[in-house]
Amino acid sequence: MNTQFKTLIIAFIAIFVTSCSDDDDASGPIGEDLTTLQIIQNSPNHTILEQLLDDAGLSQTLNDGVYTIFAPTDDAFGNINTSSLSADQARNLLLNHVLVGAAMSSNLITSYQTTLATEQISGNENPLSLYVNVGSEITLNGISTVTGPDNLATNGVVHIVDEVITIPNVTTFATADSTFEVLVQALTREDQPDFVGTLSSFEAPAPFTVFAPTNEAFAALLDELGIGSLADVPAATLEATLNSHVIAGANVTSGMLSSGTVTTLGGDISIDAENATITDSNGRIIEIILTDVQAGNGVIHAIDRVILPDSAIETTFEIISESPDHTVLEQALIDANLVDALNSGEYTVFAPTDAAFGLIDISGLSAAQVSNVLLNHVVDGTFLSTDLSTTYVNTLAVETNTGNDNNLSLYINTDSGVSLNGISSVTTADLEADNGVVHVVDEVITIPDVTTFATADPNFSTLVAALTREPGFTYVSTLQSTDSPAPFTVFAPTNAAFVDLLDELNVNSLADIPTATLEATLDTHVIPGTNVTSSTLASGTVSTLGDDIIIDAQNTTITDLNGRISNIIAVDVQAGNGVIHAIDKVLLPNQQ
Repeated sequence: MNTQFKTLIIAFIAIFVTSCSDDDDASGPIGEDLTTLQIIQNSPNHTILEQLLDDAGLSQTLNDGVYTIFAPTDDAFGNINTSSLSADQARNLLLNHVLVGAAMSSNLITSYQTTLATEQISGNENPLSLYVNVGSEITLNGISTVTGPDNLATNGVVHIVDEVITIPNVTTFATADSTFEVLVQALTREDQPDFVGTLSSFEAPAPFTVFAPTNEAFAALLDELGIGSLADVPAATLEATLNSHVIAGANVTSGMLSSGTVTTLGGDISIDAENATITDSNGRIIEIILTDVQAGNGVIHAIDRVILPDSAIETTFEIISESPDHTVLEQALIDANLVDALNSGEYTVFAPTDAAFGLIDISGLSAAQVSNVLLNHVVDGTFLSTDLSTTYVNTLAVETNTGNDNNLSLYINTDSGVSLNGISSVTTADLEADNGVVHVVDEVITIPDVTTFATADPNFSTLVAALTREPGFTYVSTLQSTDSPAPFTVFAPTNAAFVDLLDELNVNSLADIPTATLEATLDTHVIPGTNVTSSTLASGTVSTLGDDIIIDAQNTTITDLNGRISNIIAVDVQAGNGVIHAIDKVLLPNQQ
C-alpha cells in the first residue's frame, strides 16, 4: 500500500483551535511537578479511574512514558457498567483513553488519533482510532467531551472528560464524524435491514472492513443517477449498494490491502492496492482517500465515490417499472413486447405518467398502433437535458403510409423548459440509466400529422395563420387526415419567406392577399398522395394541389411557374401522414 495513504487526513477536517473552556471539574492547570498518574490520584473526582488503573497494572505504565490521558470522572464511570468486563477488557478500555505524546488542547485538531488500546478480534492487535472533533468543545468519538483541559504533568497532560470512551465499533465513527452523515442516513433508513445492529456487533460475521463513502460521494451519486435525494433511491437498490461497501470476516488494514478481486456482502469489487483505488462491477473507479480508522470490530477506509452493484445502475425500463407514476407505461411496454428492445440499446426515453395516459384514449388502437405510439417517445442515443436544444430529432416510431417505415420526427423546443411537438413537457429530467436516460413528461406524444409540426414550430407561425385565415379553408382537417389524399409532401415557407412575399406583392399583411390567390398559393405547396423524402427527391416537373412546380434535386431548389426560385433549407420533418421540407420563398401559382 502506498505509504501516503497511511497518514492521509481529509483536508476539510483539519480545523485548528487555540483555546477551550474549562469546567467545574478543573480548578486550573496543575503545576508540572506531578505525573499524569499523580494528577489522577490527587483528584477527588477520579477515585474509580485511579482504582481501575491500579487493578489493571497500568499505574507504573503511565509513569514510564509521555502521554495524553483523557480522564473520565467518577460520574462518567457511573454511566456505564464495567463489572462484566474481564481484566484484559478493562485494561483495553482504559488504554483507549491514552495517546502517546503530550497534546495540549491548543494542539488538537479535528482528526483521527491512535490510542494505546487495540482491537482484539483479528489477532493482529491493531491500535484503535480515536475521533477528535474540535469545535466549540472538544469531543471524542462523539460520546465524550473534554470538560477540564490542559492539566500539565511532568510526563504529559491530562484532559478531564465527562464520559467513558468505550471500545468503538465501526458505526461509532460513522455517527461521530459528520463526514459520513449521509452514509448514516442511508444505513438507518426505515426500509433498510438493521445495518447498525450488524455493524455494531463483535460476533460473526465481524470483523468488518468498511469502505465508507463521504457526503460528497453521495451527492455525486445522486447527480449520477439523476435523482433528487437519498429517499428516491429504491429500497432494494440502496440495500445492495450498502452491502457492496462491507467485507465481512476480515479486518483489512492498508498494510494488508492487496490487489485483486474481493467479495463484499453485495458482490465482487476489484482493488488496486498500489493506486489505492476500487473498481466496482460497473467499471466505475473509486479512490480510497483515508485509511485505517480502526474500531474494535473492524476497520474503515473512506472513499470518494459510492460503490454500485450491478443492480444499482438500472436500465431505462427498470427506472420506469420502479416508478409508482408509470404503471400504465410499464404495462403498455410489456404488452407491446418492447421491454427487451428498450433494454438492448442506448436510448433517451420520454416517459408519460399515468396522469398523462389518463388524458387520452388508446383503447381503439391496434397493438401495432400502440407500439408505434410508445416508440414515438424513444430517441436513439443518450441526451441529457443539457444536451437538448431546439431542433428536430427522429424517434423510433415510423410512418405507416408508404411502406418505407420512415422514422417520425420529434420537435424539441428548449426556449422555456423542454417541450415536445408542442403538446408535451418534460417535468422531471435526467433519470440516468446504464443504457440511456429517462425524462418524465406530462402528455403522451401522439403520432404527429403535418399540422403538428407547423403549429409546434414558431418558424411556421405565419404559414399556420395563412392555412387558418378563412373559415372556409379545410387545410387543417385535410392535412391532419391519414386517409386519401394522404400522405402529403409539404414545402413549408418560413415566416421570413412570408415577409419577403408581402414585400414582393407590395401588401402590408397576410390579410391583404385575396382569398383566391391565397388558396391557390397554399395549394401550390402540397403534393398529395406521396411522401417524398430528401433521398427520393428527383428533378423534374411535379404536380401539386395547385400549379406545377419544377424541382432541381441536385441543387435542392424549387422553381414555380413564374420562374421564381425557392431554396429547400430543411428536409425530412417526418409526420405520420406526410413529410415537410422548409423553404425560403413562398411558391406562387401561375400569374400570367
